[in-house]
Amino acid sequence: MDGFALVSIAVGLSMDAFAVSLANGAVTCRVRPAFALKLAAVFGGFQAAMPMLGWLIGKAGAGFINAVDHWVALILLSFIGVQMLLEARKAPDCGCLQEDLPLKTLLTLAVATSIDALATGIILPNAVGAASLQQMLLSVGIIGAVTFVLCLGGVFLGKKCGDLLRAKAQIVGGLVLIAIGVKIFIEHMWFS
Repeated sequence: MDGFALVSIAVGLSMDAFAVSLANGAVTCRVRPAFALKLAAVFGGFQAAMPMLGWLIGKAGAGFINAVDHWVALILLSFIGVQMLLEARKAPDCGCLQEDLPLKTLLTLAVATSIDALATGIILPNAVGAASLQQMLLSVGIIGAVTFVLCLGGVFLGKKCGDLLRAKAQIVGGLVLIAIGVKIFIEHMWFS
């Protein structure tokens, strides 16, 4: 198994989740370790589960997944980004969220940022030489762990950035989510 290729894939797959972690850290008034751990665990879990699911689906579902994954990511991330912008407009004097993300929102973000990992799971065995179930489990475990670590750090780094932005953090966070959705869409439409 090619370890360097696997870590490179893991970092690449986790970048969207990392950016969303930054945005969530920036817009949360008080980032508690439990919040950061929950966010990192959910993102890491989805980034690990989706390639495994993609591997199980196999080549038969590759065309369908590649045809819709960018649309799903665009719609989900834009929807949540617009919600954040509307909330920022309702309460302009409060630049941050008082509570942790609702589970429904967190799961939506996790699906939206890991949908590309589903398609990656189809080609992962060829890319890193993970031919057996044990090698595949090790591969997705590494992907999940890398995502967990990056997202955990991303929440705290985002909080530092959010403190600098103050009242504009929620607006920036919403715009970042929409931009990630558009980026995924553009990459799949023109660069696939």
